[in-house]
Amino acid sequence: MSLATSTGARRRGAWVRSRPRAGSRPVLWDLPLLLTVGLIMLVGWIMVFSASVALADRLAGASNFFMLRHGLYLLLTLGLMALLVRVPIDLWRETADIWIGISLLTLVAVLLPGIGHTVNGSTRWLNLGIVTLQPSEFARVALLLWVAATLATRKATTALTLPELARPLLLLALMAILLLQQPDFGATAVLAATLFVVLFLAGLAWWQVAALGLGGGALLGLFAVAAPYRLARLTSFLDPWADPYNSGFQLTQALIAIGRGGLDGVGLGSSIQKLSYLPEAHTDFLFAIFAEEAGLIGVTLLLGLYLFLVLRGYRVARLAWAAGDRFGALLVYGLITQIGLQALINIGVNMGLLPTKGLTLPLMSFGGSSLLASGAVIALVLRVDHERQTGARSRR
Repeated sequence: MSLATSTGARRRGAWVRSRPRAGSRPVLWDLPLLLTVGLIMLVGWIMVFSASVALADRLAGASNFFMLRHGLYLLLTLGLMALLVRVPIDLWRETADIWIGISLLTLVAVLLPGIGHTVNGSTRWLNLGIVTLQPSEFARVALLLWVAATLATRKATTALTLPELARPLLLLALMAILLLQQPDFGATAVLAATLFVVLFLAGLAWWQVAALGLGGGALLGLFAVAAPYRLARLTSFLDPWADPYNSGFQLTQALIAIGRGGLDGVGLGSSIQKLSYLPEAHTDFLFAIFAEEAGLIGVTLLLGLYLFLVLRGYRVARLAWAAGDRFGALLVYGLITQIGLQALINIGVNMGLLPTKGLTLPLMSFGGSSLLASGAVIALVLRVDHERQTGARSRR
């Protein structure tokens, strides 16, 4: 399936360059970035165990049930990263049309009876028998691949033309329609925001920035109030204590957990809110349990890790741009923004600063699809940096 046939040949022709593909070279790892990711994953594994003890004991009769499953997801993610980091970045560019086509098909398949798997009223997963897969996690990566590949060959000094702008916006609209049918408003918002960042870097004029900002904000606002459940989330977010036992229950319990943490926390494993008081404690609201057990000091350190991850990723993108790798730079800017924005939204939801979105804390929360997709993002960032380093070495 090809959504950019007219640009495919032009992209391939423009990317015949002297930079080596370096597919067989030993990987030059960005160790600070890799160690930061590993530390976040380790903290996540510990916190998933701590936050899920009561739920695991009640559902599976074993307190380590979710810890073992998350550990398996971590091993699969590390294996996927080790594999993907060895794939030449040009191969991702050349096959971007294929990946976006597969993503659209999976988003459609989720909505088909007997294939889509429903949890808590949302049909976001594909039932593959022994496992379930959430296509939206990977569709967000595929969209950024396609947009970066489509816009990488244009001149950076000129503003985006209407056709150049229309193609990614139409694709975003199509994916948004499919995501909202699940419904998954949070993924739609993150997707729109990260696409805006990539388009801005690719050459949006200021009037286009204003038009897209106003138009996109209005559409998201319309979608937010169009469905009764979204409107209820907005109103409960503004004053959760007005209905603390119904619409505001989850947020009030999260705020209680964060408040109990104080400066240095109640200690690892000593959370009270995880004992069936706070729903989704090991997934969407893992941060609240972490804040309860680690306190303000732990939260500050965790925020520092995420901030360093984003800044380090932006450094990779900036150096790739300077080296002439516009595709890699646009891709990394989008992917790292996606990770950072999702973390910011999840933490904001846990703290009552944003309405509930159903987004996990990347690299930490329980969930195989989220962890695998986040691992794929990090692998792509590492690969772009590896090829920049090997390209620089080959020129010396």
